[in-house]
Amino acid sequence: MNRIIALVVAVVIVLFIGSSMIFTVDERHAAVVAAHGEGNPRVAGPGLHFKLPPPFQTLTLIDTRTLTIDESGADRFATSDKNELLVNTVIKYRVADPLKLFESNEKNTQTAEERIVALARTALASGFWKRSLADALGDQQTLASEAQKSVEGAAAAFGVQLVDLQMTRIDFPSAVADSVYKRMIAARQQAASNERAKGTAEADKIKADAEREQQQILADAYSQAQTIKGEGDSKAAAIAADAYGRDPQFYQFYQSLEAYKKTFKPGDVIVVDPSSDFFRFMKSPNGGVADSSAAAPAKR
Repeated sequence: MNRIIALVVAVVIVLFIGSSMIFTVDERHAAVVAAHGEGNPRVAGPGLHFKLPPPFQTLTLIDTRTLTIDESGADRFATSDKNELLVNTVIKYRVADPLKLFESNEKNTQTAEERIVALARTALASGFWKRSLADALGDQQTLASEAQKSVEGAAAAFGVQLVDLQMTRIDFPSAVADSVYKRMIAARQQAASNERAKGTAEADKIKADAEREQQQILADAYSQAQTIKGEGDSKAAAIAADAYGRDPQFYQFYQSLEAYKKTFKPGDVIVVDPSSDFFRFMKSPNGGVADSSAAAPAKR
C-alpha cells in the first residue's frame, strides 16, 4: 500500500515538474524566460517551448498587441497666462522589444503603462505651459503631436512603441468656467465689432467710389450730349440757312406756320388786328409779296 502511495506521489511530482517545464505562447504574447541568478533572459515567440522548472527559471508573458490607455479621470494643466484646463487623453502603444521592457522595468511589466502615462503628462504639461489659453485651444493637434514625439523617444528606451496620443476632451474647472466663458464671449464680440467696423468702412468707401464714378459718368454724358446737341444745332442752322438761301419766301412761310401752331391753342380767344403783318400768310400764300417769277418777262 505504501508503495502505491509513493508511486502516485512520484507520478504527481513528475507531472507537476513536466507541466512547469512545458509552456505555449500564442500570437498575442511574447514570453521572457529568465534564469535565477543569471542576467541573460531570453524571449520565446509563439509556439511550444521548454524551460527549467521554478525556481531555476521563471516565465513572464508580455502582451504585444496594440493596447489603449484611456483613463477616466482628467489631468489638470496650466497655460502660460495662468489658466487651468482639464484634459482627457487616450494613448495607444505596443511593446516592440519585450526583452528591453522586461529588463528596464526590473522584471515588472505592470509599470510600463504607468511610465507611459507619466511621460505623457510631463510632455503635455510642458506644451500647455508654453502656450496661452487661446493658442492651446486653437492648436490642440499640434500640441498633441509635440507631446507624442516627446514620449516616443523616452518610451523607446524601455522597449515600447508609442502608436498614438490624442486629447479627447479639454474643459475648464467648474470654479473658473463661467469667467473664462465670459472673457471668450467678450473677445469674440470685440472681434465681431471690429469686423463689422471694417465692413462698414469698406462699404462707405465702395459707396463713395461708386458715387464719384456716377458723377463722372453723368458729367461725361452731359458733355457728350451738349457736344452732340451743339453739332446738331449747327447742322440744323446750316440746313436752315441753305434752305433760306434757296427759297427765302418758303422759309418765311414755314416759320409763320410754326408761329401759328405755337400761338393758337384750341379754345383760346385772341383779339388781334387782322391787318397785322403776323397774319399776312393767312391772306396770301406768298405773304402779300408779288411773285417775281410771274412778273418777270420770259426770256427767249
